Amino acid sequence: MKKAVHFGAGNIGRGFIGLLLSKAGYEVTYVDKVSEIIDAINDKKSYTVMIAGEKEEKIMVENIMGILSSDEQSVSKAIMEANIITTAVGPEVLNKISLQIAAGLKMRLMKKTVEPLNIIACENKVGASEFLKHEVFKFLTPAEIAAIEPSVGFPNAGVDRIVPPQKNDDILSVMVEPYFEWVVDKKAFKGAIPEIPGMRAVEDLQAYVERKIFTLNTGHAVAAYLGYLKGYKTIQESLKDSKIFDTVKGAMEESGKYLTQRFGFSVEEHEYYIQKTLFRFQNPALNDEVVRVGRKPLRKLGPEDRLVFPAVKALELGENPVNLASGIAAALEFDYKGDEEACIIQHMIKTVGIDETLYKICGISPEHPLNKMVKYALVKTI
Repeated sequence: MKKAVHFGAGNIGRGFIGLLLSKAGYEVTYVDKVSEIIDAINDKKSYTVMIAGEKEEKIMVENIMGILSSDEQSVSKAIMEANIITTAVGPEVLNKISLQIAAGLKMRLMKKTVEPLNIIACENKVGASEFLKHEVFKFLTPAEIAAIEPSVGFPNAGVDRIVPPQKNDDILSVMVEPYFEWVVDKKAFKGAIPEIPGMRAVEDLQAYVERKIFTLNTGHAVAAYLGYLKGYKTIQESLKDSKIFDTVKGAMEESGKYLTQRFGFSVEEHEYYIQKTLFRFQNPALNDEVVRVGRKPLRKLGPEDRLVFPAVKALELGENPVNLASGIAAALEFDYKGDEEACIIQHMIKTVGIDETLYKICGISPEHPLNKMVKYALVKTI
């Protein structure tokens, strides 16, 4: 049986990438730091994925095992034997798993394993696999890198599936939306492209990745932060508010100015993508909490991320991104006490002021036109 190693046994890992690998005939080994989940995987050896559509569908995932990330020897051995490696750990964790991947690749060299291996980081980050490659290679010598590169690929990927918080009795069962997209850079594979139904190898990966991040992730974040300010609990509840709905749609259209110009999507094609995304957000079965979607606002407010980047690009194209500015302002007011990053931002605003906060977090200087727009939106939302 073909073997896959997947870093991250959380809901996205189990309900999306791991599910597709299992359906493609792989034995899936999950690597995670949460002993409760790993113990359950090794005890039950299967779990259920529930597809939350008009009709609920249940899929049984089998041929699985788990390894605690602290068990370095077992992780290295699994990597040595793997036919494919994937991740769904969050972009900020990629550097933390790079040493383990490097150790596994060294073991492959020692065992003179020559079969091609592809390592795919399935994260909400542009160029995530390339980033992971860079981090892994920090732990390898030039000679090891030269020996590894001909047979080990790091294809970048774009992933898209909404997986809401779970309230299942079974720790392993997971509910996901029906829609998903997993696109991977066709040119970066080593050896034959694995046959995984649901994974699509494409030539123009960047277009798919940026369209997803600067449409779905943009709209999701705006809905979360505006909904939080109005006291709504879920994305679905937030979008029933017509003012929030219009602002979310407007933000996605503003980011679309850059996407259509950069990648050649037609206006009609992109409008259809926006409408489909809004329909997905409103799926009543998902019940997605605004504090979950809005979590880690420092990253979401970064200059290359879902709110600031498309706003800056829209301005460069002569557009007036008032809706994106409202989203940025609402993110700055996200004061959820259960989120460490939200608390950091609130402390920063109180101690150094809004101009310095915008500059340090968002890369927006006091002279930049977006600075004035965000501060105007802040006044409106207070």
